[in-house]
Amino acid sequence: MNWNKWIRQGHRWLAIAFTLVVTANFVAFGLGQPVVWLYYLPLPPLFVLMFTGLYMFVRPYATKWRGTRRTGEA
Repeated sequence: MNWNKWIRQGHRWLAIAFTLVVTANFVAFGLGQPVVWLYYLPLPPLFVLMFTGLYMFVRPYATKWRGTRRTGEA
């Protein structure tokens, strides 16, 4: 199982879901006074997006660092 593929694909789908939730939020705010929990609805996907994005950002540097330490090159 290729974890990098799953994380990247999950990140993409979560970004789509996050965009839809934020769009729905703006529509609800425009229609009137929305319920309070609607303010917090985008936060869970945002936190997951943050962690998967950080993983994908750091991964090339970590593999490069680990690769140079294994071979003993500086």
